[in-house]
Amino acid sequence: MMEEKAPLTEGVYYILLSLYEPRHGYGIMQFVSELSNGRVELGPGTIYGAIKTLVKRKWIVALDEDGRKKEYVITDAGKLMVENEMKRLHELYHNGLLITKGENQL
Repeated sequence: MMEEKAPLTEGVYYILLSLYEPRHGYGIMQFVSELSNGRVELGPGTIYGAIKTLVKRKWIVALDEDGRKKEYVITDAGKLMVENEMKRLHELYHNGLLITKGENQL
């Protein structure tokens, strides 16, 4: 499976969503917690490990450091990954509805 089409983990998906605005690691943790109503809680180890991977994949970039905390923002490649994941999740949901509501027309 190509990397561009591979499913994202829930944590990575939320991290990418949080970076549509520049944020530092702690800000990402807070945003994800708020967005998921506390259901998804990402610890510092998870956040910083994911940030390293996402920077390497060029899905996010670090902004110029202003003070102690480095901020990150999503790239166009990262936005494409979010859009692909949204399409994938929509397909899963739609197909689930078709089957559970007895509307399968295959």
